This record gives sequence, C-alpha cells and structure tokens, in this order.
Amino acid sequence: MKIGLYFGSFNPIHIGHLIIVNYMAEYTDFDQVWLVVSPQNPLKKKASLLEDYHRLALVNVAIESNNKLRSCDIEFKLSQPSYTVTTLAYLEEKYPEHVFSLLMGEDNLRTFHKWRNYEEIIDNHQVYVYPRVYTEQELEKKTTAIDSVKNHDNVIFCKDVPIMKISSSFIRQAIKNKKDVQYLLSPPVFKYVDEMNFYRKG
Repeated sequence: MKIGLYFGSFNPIHIGHLIIVNYMAEYTDFDQVWLVVSPQNPLKKKASLLEDYHRLALVNVAIESNNKLRSCDIEFKLSQPSYTVTTLAYLEEKYPEHVFSLLMGEDNLRTFHKWRNYEEIIDNHQVYVYPRVYTEQELEKKTTAIDSVKNHDNVIFCKDVPIMKISSSFIRQAIKNKKDVQYLLSPPVFKYVDEMNFYRKG
C-alpha cells in the first residue's frame, strides 16, 4: 500500500488535523494515512504536553471510525531525539510491502533543507505539501524554500486542501481560560479531554 505519514505532537488532535488527513486519504493516491505521534522532546520543558499514551489515545478515538486513517507510535520506540530519516528507515524495514511518503505544511517545507539527511529523504520519498495560513508576524519572518527542495520532482503541492487556522496551543489556552472548545475537537476527543480534565491547569 501507499502510505502517507503525518507527523505531529497532537496535543491535542483537533479538527484542523483531521480535515487535512481526511483530504489526503480521499483526494490523493494514498491507500492510508498514518498519524505518527511524536514523543516528548527531552530538550523541551514538559509544560502542557500530555503523556505519550494519552496523545496516542486521543488520536485513536479521533480516527477509529475511518479505516483509511491509522495511528502510529513507532517513534516512541526509537532513540531520542527523533529524526524523520531514521523513522522512515525503520518503517521501511518493518513494512517492506508499503511505500511511504511524507505529508507536511508549507511552513515545514521552507525549513526542510535543515532536516537531517533531507536529500536522502526527498530523493527516496514523495513529499505532499499542503498550504499554510500565516499570521502577519509569521509572514514577516517567513523564509523561502530553497529551489532544490520546492522544485524537486518528488515534491507535490496540494492546493485545494481546506485549511483552518486552528492550533493545539490555542485550544490548550482556551481550555485553561475556561472557554468552550467543543467545536474545535471531534466529539470523542472533546469527551476524552473533558472527562480527563486535561489542560485546565498550568
């Protein structure tokens, strides 16, 4: 099968994430899209990052009714920090019957040339890029993807992906401020977050 890999902390997974992965599963040639839950970065403060197993559980309840979507905890088992090139090598060894591609936002493509062994990744894997909505401040700081990346034959721009300007950090802050976020999360995710009292403190 052709598998699209969508990496993220998913802290928490929200409808913006789900819109992107569902579009990719329905409107591209992927057989499945795997949501790769990234482990906590040991170099960063824990802050409001939920435990790995909770974020994985949130992804699972969000996508359980869609057989084109699957969660992936492969990076929990790998040495830290996680590098995409290492994750890809491990997945290819474990699932030789699959072909893996990457899904990323335009903002990640602009810094892709800074990734470890990015040439190896882009030469051997297709990279599907969806547009990103920027704030004015982000636009001022925005850098341009180098030509060798954005013009590479393996880079595929998906122009029609519906994009919503929602962030996990906004949702966490809203919950902390006792705002209603039920329409920013899928019903099962909202139920899990609400019942577990996530993000209400600190």
